[in-house]
Amino acid sequence: MKNLATTVAKINSTVLIRGESGTGKELFAKAIHNLSSRRDNPFVAINCAALPENLIESELFGYEKGSFTGALSNGKEGLFKQAHEGSIFLDEIGELSLPLQAKLLRVLQEGIIRKVGSNKEEKINIRVIAATNKNLEEMIKIKSFREDLYYRLNVIPLYIPPLRDRVEDIPILVMHFIEKLNFMLSKDIKGAEMEFINKLLEYPWQGNIRELQNVMERAMILCEGDSLTIENLIFDLGSSTSEEIQEVHKNEYLKVTMERVEAIEIKKVLNSHKSIRSAAKALGISHTALINKINKYKL
Repeated sequence: MKNLATTVAKINSTVLIRGESGTGKELFAKAIHNLSSRRDNPFVAINCAALPENLIESELFGYEKGSFTGALSNGKEGLFKQAHEGSIFLDEIGELSLPLQAKLLRVLQEGIIRKVGSNKEEKINIRVIAATNKNLEEMIKIKSFREDLYYRLNVIPLYIPPLRDRVEDIPILVMHFIEKLNFMLSKDIKGAEMEFINKLLEYPWQGNIRELQNVMERAMILCEGDSLTIENLIFDLGSSTSEEIQEVHKNEYLKVTMERVEAIEIKKVLNSHKSIRSAAKALGISHTALINKINKYKL
């Protein structure tokens, strides 16, 4: 997949990425951007299905002050403008209404945007990467997706197979998530044992990369050392080990998660107070109890 991203990155045309939900379409779009000549400029992403119809236009195009009830007093730059000289990723493109599809078509054809409530047109230079898990061809037949927009978007059509059909990517993704989650979880995990990787290779991954990320996060929370082991695995569908061991792991995961949340909260309170005694008072626990927790969590 990296070779494909490298090839596509060299071309400045619009891209339409297809694939099941959770296959990593945004991850792939970002890889295209990072490998392109636009890499030093913004990469902006929006899920077209995540916002109500009345907000999507103002998010994409921006708005002038007083354009509508609740508008910021000084207006707002839209995502298209924020992505100027860079790339914009439009996920779930099939969710856009026909009026918004028409406005997007003009952006692609002329490179022009106009804020909500404004008569002023602005030129922008962006690369559009769109994605969908819908059958746009069928949507065209029932007139819920514009055919002219489809052809504007589908200059470079890409299909991302489900994770179960490209298991060779799993070891690379494991290292990607280790690097990403180490910072988020305050861990220093270096890698994963081969038995751990082999279990991942055997799993069907119905939830694709999104499910893999969840599994990796759970495993890293449970991991006490610097390498992930099979004992750290809890699959969403409960197929990693026997049901009894799986249940033990789930209980351990909940315990560790609650302790991690408590440790983060204690650290935050300690940083905002001059003494342990005042921090204990703020937390509503005794001085001795706080000392014990500081030692337990090595704060």
